[in-house]
Amino acid sequence: MTLPFRQVDVFSSEPLLGNPVAVVHDADGLTDDQMAAFARWTNLSETTFLLSPTDPAADYRLRIFTPGGELPFAGHPTLGSAHAWLEAGGSADETLVQECGVGLVTVRRGTDGLAFCAPPRIRQGAVDEALIAETAAALGVARADIVDAEWCDNGPGWLGIQLADAGAVLALRPDQAALPANVGAVGTYSDGECAIEVRVFCRPEQGILEDPVTGSLNAALGQWLAGTKLPNDYVASQGTALGRRGRVRVSRVGDEVWVGGATNTTIAGEVGL
Repeated sequence: MTLPFRQVDVFSSEPLLGNPVAVVHDADGLTDDQMAAFARWTNLSETTFLLSPTDPAADYRLRIFTPGGELPFAGHPTLGSAHAWLEAGGSADETLVQECGVGLVTVRRGTDGLAFCAPPRIRQGAVDEALIAETAAALGVARADIVDAEWCDNGPGWLGIQLADAGAVLALRPDQAALPANVGAVGTYSDGECAIEVRVFCRPEQGILEDPVTGSLNAALGQWLAGTKLPNDYVASQGTALGRRGRVRVSRVGDEVWVGGATNTTIAGEVGL
């Protein structure tokens, strides 16, 4: 079976400095095993498959796979797949609706690119003290170095950890096999373009150790921090430690948090499955 294919770089306006997502179009005829096998083969943090929606309110349905399995939601695949769907001729007004494992996700188009409305967190709130201490040990820092912690789980299971500043985040060298959960670390900059530096460390079974730029975590961090510890509107930096230059725009409007960034097709063609 030969299907249209795009690989889209997300969260950077500069070529090859964001987070790529592999997008397979017209994937209704693929089996779960074929999708999982292709995701393992691409070895990207996520590979997605565009399908016909089952909900009449949606423009398309999306399935999202890491090399280790399927996710109900992920951020950079949402933006990259919306970009690919639009580029392939999908028509929409200012907004389009994606159907995925967490339900319906709204994506809007603007002069500064695409943005999605953050879905509700599956889990939020305070983190057990013993789990914070275990996480600190796995990250290679003292418990006192963790300023705050919050569950930021909107599908991938993120545990949000705030450190003193961006430098402390960039200095992390974790023992990922010891992590009790997928961890998102955040620290602030005192000045400059970006308000925070973000890093993501996944449990080994996810099939990827550090994600270059992570929309789902940045969405949940915005729900946690925007309008309280951070401004309502800010830019997050991610991928610095991996030689990337991800830039994630986060904006709180009332109870909604929107997450956006640049999207650019880097590869277009066909894939044989």
